Amino acid sequence: MAKNEEEVKNNTFGFGDENVAYAKYFTGTSYLNGLVAPDDNIDVSVANVSFEPGTRNNWHRHHGYQILIATGGEGWFQEEGKPAQLMKPGDVVEVHDGVKHWHGATKDSWFSHIAITKGTATWEEPVDDDYYNSLESYFLNAK
Repeated sequence: MAKNEEEVKNNTFGFGDENVAYAKYFTGTSYLNGLVAPDDNIDVSVANVSFEPGTRNNWHRHHGYQILIATGGEGWFQEEGKPAQLMKPGDVVEVHDGVKHWHGATKDSWFSHIAITKGTATWEEPVDDDYYNSLESYFLNAK
């Protein structure tokens, strides 16, 4: 069993189903549990997104905003032009309109976060495998 699998699969916000609708924008397998869907009175979506070890989404931009709240395991978040940051439960990231970024699990840990999203996303290129695989050693050496 990989690191934090039980914690993520038994998350308070529910594990959800395999995220087939957005699978083409991910490297690896993710799971989605929608908590709040936008309607005429609520203009944000809220979902618990879970990532298997090594899974991450492509670089993308939101036309609106996104707030990520880490709820289980260990993951990465990175804005273009800035170093990647390790996310653990309780960490919060604000992604402003048009900022190119990606997020996902570390190589050896499951990861989950709540995603509060307003607006639409433009999906771009995948995160480079060699770069992604170098993150853990880079992060440890930077401390």
